[in-house]
Amino acid sequence: MTVVNEWVAGTRFGGWVQRCRESRRLVLVIVAIALLLDNMLLTTVVPIIPEFLYDINHPNATLDKLSRASTTKAPITPNPCACTTKSPVVNNTSNDFDNITTTFATTTLDPEQEEKELRHKDLVQETVEVGMMFASKAFVQLLANPFVGPLTHKIGYSVPMFAGFVIMFLSTIIFAFGRSYSVLFIARALQGVGSSCSSVSGMGMLAERYPDDKERGNAMGIALGGLALGVLIGPPFGGVMYEFVGKSAPFLILSALALGDGLLQLLMLQPAVVRQESDPPSLKALVTDPYIIIAAGAITFANMGIAMLEPSLPIWMMDTMGAERWKQGVTFLPASISYLIGTNLFGPLGHRMGRWLAALLGLIIIGICLMLIPLATSMNHLIVPNAGLGFAIGMVDSSMMPELGYLVDIRHTAVYGSVYAIGDVAFCLGFAIGNHKY
Repeated sequence: MTVVNEWVAGTRFGGWVQRCRESRRLVLVIVAIALLLDNMLLTTVVPIIPEFLYDINHPNATLDKLSRASTTKAPITPNPCACTTKSPVVNNTSNDFDNITTTFATTTLDPEQEEKELRHKDLVQETVEVGMMFASKAFVQLLANPFVGPLTHKIGYSVPMFAGFVIMFLSTIIFAFGRSYSVLFIARALQGVGSSCSSVSGMGMLAERYPDDKERGNAMGIALGGLALGVLIGPPFGGVMYEFVGKSAPFLILSALALGDGLLQLLMLQPAVVRQESDPPSLKALVTDPYIIIAAGAITFANMGIAMLEPSLPIWMMDTMGAERWKQGVTFLPASISYLIGTNLFGPLGHRMGRWLAALLGLIIIGICLMLIPLATSMNHLIVPNAGLGFAIGMVDSSMMPELGYLVDIRHTAVYGSVYAIGDVAFCLGFAIGNHKY
């Protein structure tokens, strides 16, 4: 690291780099990019994994072909059965026999219908595997957060932030070349450790650099906008790339972007051990604070709904609508776009109207939208409830995340690693329960 600093200082860009290192806006950009890439990887797999696992288990009948076949009706051919024509010289016995044979013919199962029913059973069984894989990331992140939070008090935020990049890069490479359920499961679980490092360190770093409550709310709204953009781009990016290029392509592109973010961190943040001057509040004191628990609970319940949809909605669309790969990814666009709008809007607006009120309204809207989604019979019917769901989750997240930092400021010591570990635990708990619930 010292060699890199000496090389930079010796160039004509040394002064510019030094000014950038002192800029808190650059820190905001780095955190937003880290959250964007992390959540882009999180959601890129949503339209890929269900179909990829089905193709592994059924190599001779890919799900994409079956989905297209189920939406194409076979031409009806006339039945050339002789029993439909009556002869003047037949007796009652022959008529009875004809009736029996006709009844038998009409009760024969259609091969296409049989194939569709078998496909339905396979998809229902696969939902459990997909849900467990998606939930593994949240469970691992849930376990890692209580360790990462106190660790930031001892060594600072930059080293765990860089460690998060390294772990995410490895996870992305494993996703690109993994060809079995167990390998993909490990990649998903490994991402949880990297996400814990990036989220806790990133939010703590922003809370430290933006001590003013209003500015902190705006900064965290922008950072969560990066998260929202990752959620927005991920599903359509993964679906389209998997459809037209292949499974490895989206993950290789993500790994290249992650490498660029890692170089930016190495150059600008200069990862090094920095000890906190003030004594941090104990994790027990934060966990027993009722206001922090209520704020964390709001984050959990807000994200539980979208977490339930991640493993279930693509499979439900394949089963009931015969949706193709790109449609399964595009269906999450309304939620992602509205989440991006909600986080940027309620960063400053939540401070004006009251963050608790904004979170309350968001939770009510989430409940209404979740009740409307099962009533959909086509892809168009999902647009409005998905958009409302994303906007409401953005209201809750952008209000409660800065509120956690504010609660630490006024009720505890202004050291933020542990409280944002609790916030990330709440976020992960929503996804762990939601992914596993279905």
